[in-house]
Amino acid sequence: MGVNGVQIDAVGDLSPDKLTETGRREFRTLLRSYNLELTALNCPLRRGLDLAENLQPRIDHLRKVMQLAFDLGARKIVAPLPKLPGPEESQSPRATTARESITALGQYGDRVGTLVALEPGLDPGDKVRDYLNSFDIGSLAINFDPANLLLNGFDPLAGLTALAGKIVHTHARDGRTASPAGGPREVAVGSGDIDWLLYIATLESIEYRGYLTVDREASEHRFADVTAGVRFLRRFVGEQG
Repeated sequence: MGVNGVQIDAVGDLSPDKLTETGRREFRTLLRSYNLELTALNCPLRRGLDLAENLQPRIDHLRKVMQLAFDLGARKIVAPLPKLPGPEESQSPRATTARESITALGQYGDRVGTLVALEPGLDPGDKVRDYLNSFDIGSLAINFDPANLLLNGFDPLAGLTALAGKIVHTHARDGRTASPAGGPREVAVGSGDIDWLLYIATLESIEYRGYLTVDREASEHRFADVTAGVRFLRRFVGEQG
């Protein structure tokens, strides 16, 4: 594909419990052999950080992923940000659980030198910014996925501008707010409603200098769609983008 970096999911054989010290060295060597940088470790969760049930094992797992990200050189993980509480919910058990979880991860990130790139999508960018500003923790940051906001009825460009200075990693995904099938859905990069020329210009304007990590979640042809997405974005960002 001619890409400069890759993101991996910290699951299966690449989960922190399975990837031994030897395996970590071998994986770093493999990346170097392809002249690739590890952009981040993605950490999918079955349950959110705002749900108390079996929470501690999730926190422990995320901490292990953070250590793995440090060992592999990425020094950042991507984790889903729960839906933020409204004013009437600020003292609710769910709001308290989310704040305690994010605080615990951020404080651990400060200790080990790994960023926690929380991925929003269920709230507008300005609300996410204000929530993040309520923490005095340096390692809390944002992974920005424009399709997440678009498919949930929010303006990706407004969200991008609101979160300027907090974004340390991005996903390049696309979506359509309406389709023949009826509702909003993810589509291949370049075939949806996101204006990529304006989106990338906005990234430039907020001085984002990280990766655009092309992803495709819902497709029977993920590899072909990602390859086409990389080719499409090359028109806007060039060979070193």
